[in-house]
Amino acid sequence: MTSEREKALAGEPYQTRDPDLLALHRRALGLCRDLEKADTVEAMAATLGALLGSAGKGVWIAPRFHCDYGVNIHIADDVFVNVNCVFLDGAEIHIGAGALIGPAVQILTVTHPVPASERMIRHADGSRGYTTFAKPITIGEEAWIGAGALILPGATIGARSVVAAGSVVTQDIPPDTIAGGNPARALKTSGE
Repeated sequence: MTSEREKALAGEPYQTRDPDLLALHRRALGLCRDLEKADTVEAMAATLGALLGSAGKGVWIAPRFHCDYGVNIHIADDVFVNVNCVFLDGAEIHIGAGALIGPAVQILTVTHPVPASERMIRHADGSRGYTTFAKPITIGEEAWIGAGALILPGATIGARSVVAAGSVVTQDIPPDTIAGGNPARALKTSGE
């Protein structure tokens, strides 16, 4: 039998109200609160080690930070995540070494079918639910995601690329590219 978490990681429709996923979510909420209280580099590293699937050396996540589960987030060395970021990690999120994530960035692996007939579930008792699925997101090493950017399900941001503040990334951004807009598109190469 496939668990709802396994379905989510496989990109299949899954139920977010599954008891195991809810327990994992409650655990993440508590660890995010602990992260806000971390008053030393060592305390932050210990909390991130418990919260995330993997965290490299020198990772810094400024409060407030929110994630669904934490365990599907993998952050390499020397990554900085600024204040008020949201990572919805129904699928895996990978962030490469040296990446910078600006304030209020949202990295959202989770989505729903567009047609209401596929999105909404009608239960026998008359209540409604919804179908959810997730697609992984990758942010390459030394990429910079500007303040307030939205990274949507399935997107890959290439190494050393820059996503302009407020942009909405709906598709892959090649390495060494400056991208911006809604939807984000390549504006120019970021050559050194």
